[in-house]
Amino acid sequence: MAATPETPAAAAPAAAAARRKTGRHRGEGQWAVGHHTPLNGNEQFKKDDDGLNVRTRIENIYSKAGFDSIDPNDLRGRMRWWGLYTQRKPGIDGGKTAILEPEELDDKYFMLRVRIDGGRLTTEQLRVIGEISEEFARGTADLTDRQNVQYHWIRIEDVPEIWRRLEAVGLSTTEACGDTPRVILGSPVAGIAQDEIIDGSPAIDEIYRRIVGNPAFSNLPRKFKSAISGSPLLDVAHEINDIAFVGVNHPEHGPGFDVWVGGGLSTNPKLGVRLGTWVSLEEVPDVYEGVISIFRDYGYRRLRTRARLKFLVADWGPAKFRQVLEDEYLKRELTDGPAPEQPSGQWRDHVGVHQQQDGRFYVGFAPRVGRVDGATLTKIADVAERHGSGRLRTTAEQKMIVLDVEADKVDSVVAALEALDLRVKPSPFRRGTMACTGIEFCKLAIVETKARGASLIDELERRLPEFAEPLTININGCPNACARIQVADIGLKGQLVLDDDGNQVEGYQVHLGGALGLEAGFGRKVRGLKVTSAGLPDYVERVVTRFQEQREGGERFAAWVTRAKDEDLS
Repeated sequence: MAATPETPAAAAPAAAAARRKTGRHRGEGQWAVGHHTPLNGNEQFKKDDDGLNVRTRIENIYSKAGFDSIDPNDLRGRMRWWGLYTQRKPGIDGGKTAILEPEELDDKYFMLRVRIDGGRLTTEQLRVIGEISEEFARGTADLTDRQNVQYHWIRIEDVPEIWRRLEAVGLSTTEACGDTPRVILGSPVAGIAQDEIIDGSPAIDEIYRRIVGNPAFSNLPRKFKSAISGSPLLDVAHEINDIAFVGVNHPEHGPGFDVWVGGGLSTNPKLGVRLGTWVSLEEVPDVYEGVISIFRDYGYRRLRTRARLKFLVADWGPAKFRQVLEDEYLKRELTDGPAPEQPSGQWRDHVGVHQQQDGRFYVGFAPRVGRVDGATLTKIADVAERHGSGRLRTTAEQKMIVLDVEADKVDSVVAALEALDLRVKPSPFRRGTMACTGIEFCKLAIVETKARGASLIDELERRLPEFAEPLTININGCPNACARIQVADIGLKGQLVLDDDGNQVEGYQVHLGGALGLEAGFGRKVRGLKVTSAGLPDYVERVVTRFQEQREGGERFAAWVTRAKDEDLS
C-alpha cells in the first residue's frame, strides 16, 4: 500500500491491517451468514473430523493400544459423541479444579453415558445395564435427571464389548454427550397414565430415527436438549430445554403440542419461551428438525459460552424465531395454539402407586439422589419380572417406575422395592433431593454432592420427621447447574467457603425459591448467603422450620421465599 497524506508511511501497515480485520469480521460464527472458518479449538476439531467417526478408532486402535494411544482431540472432544468423558483423577481437591490442565485432571478411566430416550426400558435392557455395571464399571450406575444411566471406571479396552452388549438389546451411547442432539426426554408414563393428554412416544421414535447418528446434525454449536410430554403434570422440565413439546388441547384441532424453545441453565440461565403454535403429533418431528437446523445454521459458534440456542432465541425473540422456522425450514405457516394449563399436581416425578389406563398399576420409587448400582438394577429387573412386568421407566427427577403391575401384586412389589431401600412412599427430603455427580468423578466439580445429599436426607428425616410438604433440594458440585440449582426450592451451588475459623472448606452458595411449572423462576440469592458442607443440615433445618412457622394457608416454600426477610432465609 502506498503512503498518502492521510496515511503516512509509518501508519500504513497498521491501517491496512485494520481494514483487513474489518473486511473479515467474524460475527458470531454463524454458518447461515457465511462464517464457516472455525473460531475456536472445538470448532476446529469438529471440522477436521466428525465426532461420529471416532468410534472406528476406538474399536480398531484405542481399545487395543490402550489409553495412552488416544489422540487428545479424540480424548477430550470427539469421544463425547459416543458418550465418553474422562473422569476426575482421585485425590485432586476442589481448589485445583480451575488451576490444573486437562491432562492433570484426567484419570485413565471414563464416564460412559447410556442414553434412554423417553426413559423407556425393558427388564432385559435393565438387566444388561446392571451386568455391565458389575463387570466393567465397579458397580456404578447412576440415574440422571435426563433419564440416562451413567457408568464410571470404564476402561477404553472394554468399550467395544460394552457397546456390543448394549446394542444387542436396543440401547446406545450414540451422541449421549458432545455437540449433538442429546437424549430426548419423554413422559415416563407416556401411553400409560389415565390423565394423559397425548402420547408423544411415536414422535420420539421418529426423531431418533431421523436425527440421532445423522451426520447432518452431528456438528452443532453445542449440545441440544429436547423434551416431549403429553402429561398434565408437565413432567420433563420443558422450561429448561432447547426445544420442548408440551401436551395441550386445541379447541378446534384437539390434542397436540405447544412448542417451547430456548431454555437452559448453567451460568447464564434462561427459561424457554413459547412460539405460540400448536402442532399435531405427526408434525412434531418436522418442527424438531426445523429447530435443530436453525441451531446448526444460525447458532453462535465463536464463543463456547454463547453457543447454546438460548442466546439466539434471546436475541431474535420468539416471533422472529417462529418466522424463520416457518419461512426457511418448514415452508409453511404453523397453527396458533393455546398455552398449557397449570400442572395438575405438586410433584412431577410419578413416585407412588398409580392406576394405568388399562386398570393395572405403575409403581414409582426413589433411590437416594439417583445413586444406585448394578446389582440393585438387576434386582429391580427381577422384581418387575417376578410380578409380571416387562417394562420400566426412568424419570427426569432421578427416579424409576415399574409398569404394568396387577392389582393383587402391588403390595408385593412395594415391599420388594422398599427392601432394596427404594422408597415408594419417601419422605419429602428423599423424594425432593437431587445431586449431580460431584467431585467424586467430575473434572469440573469443586465439592462433593452425592454422599452429601444422601447424608443430608438421613439427617433431615431424623430432625424433621413430621414435615410433609413438597420441597426440592438440588445440590450441584460447580456453577454449571447439571442438578438445576436455580429452579429448586433450595438450590446449592458448590464452591469453597470460609468456616468460622477462617479455613477454606467445601460449601455452597444458596439459591432459594426457584421453581418449574407455569410460574417458573430462578429463585433468590441472599447477599453473602453461603453455608459450609458441615453446616448444611443445620441451615436447611433452620430455614424449613421458619417456613413452617411463617407460611400462610397452603403456601408453597417458593412463595414464602419471595416475601420472607433476608434474616429469615439466613
